Amino acid sequence: MIPQRYLQAVGAEAIGRLLVSGRAPEWTPEISLAAMDRNGILKAYTSMSAPGISGFGEDETADIVRAFNDDAGHMRCNHPERFGTFSYLPLPYTELAVREINRVYDDVGTDGICLLTSYGDRYIGDPEFLPIFEALNARQAVVFVHPDSGPCACHIEGVPAATLEFPFDTTRAILSLLMNRVFQQFPDIRFIFSHAGGAVPFLAERLSRLERIPKNQEILKDGVINLLSRQYFDTALSANKYAFSALLELVDHSHILFGSDYPFAPEDTMDATIKGLAELSLSSSQLFAIEQGNALSLFSPGLVAATVEG
Repeated sequence: MIPQRYLQAVGAEAIGRLLVSGRAPEWTPEISLAAMDRNGILKAYTSMSAPGISGFGEDETADIVRAFNDDAGHMRCNHPERFGTFSYLPLPYTELAVREINRVYDDVGTDGICLLTSYGDRYIGDPEFLPIFEALNARQAVVFVHPDSGPCACHIEGVPAATLEFPFDTTRAILSLLMNRVFQQFPDIRFIFSHAGGAVPFLAERLSRLERIPKNQEILKDGVINLLSRQYFDTALSANKYAFSALLELVDHSHILFGSDYPFAPEDTMDATIKGLAELSLSSSQLFAIEQGNALSLFSPGLVAATVEG
């Protein structure tokens, strides 16, 4: 989502420079609902995308985040059947982030938390951020992770960050969570990673070789493949045979969720994602799970049981 207060604070140019289109998309709840209706989407879980909030001081960052989460909370309250939301955090300010976790869960209302893959020169698995994951684990939170153009970015002329750097930043973020034992220490967090996990499914076997390094053996005693296969991944820009062939080798279809990248990817990409899933030779039960059932099991477990029985 791109509420007006966030757009005014961050600037359309900062948002647009990361995208293939080169410009910030026009967005309101009404525009989103119309696109959802045209494509048969019952409910959307909104979040913040790159560039997040960077270059601001501690107080300004906290104010922008609170406004964003309040706007999301109002939309969620006004359209409870159509919108859920992942609240954002004022990172890299860890103490403020823990306070905001408590505020959105206890006062505003939320369905989970959105993180970007990196903040400044640190990936989200950095030990400085461990208090955040302690708080999220206590909430049994669903945590949606969207990429940014991170500290390891290597820009190529004519290639926007969304094309190349986003999937690689996701890959590095997942490794930072793995190697800093976030997955292992906080098993009650349900992580969802964008874009089929970047390059992780393709590299899974190669990553598992990290277990051979003596100093990693205690860290990775649960097994790299095992830890990765417990995570959730979305279909945004990934509903194609190339991405799915690797993803389905790593995770069961029950850990894949429909995602479209809308509105940062335009409506025709949403339509292409729906059509792409339909062309992947998935069974009807697998397709239902990806398009609806898996999300219901995370956010409305009682409802999915009634849906299956019905």
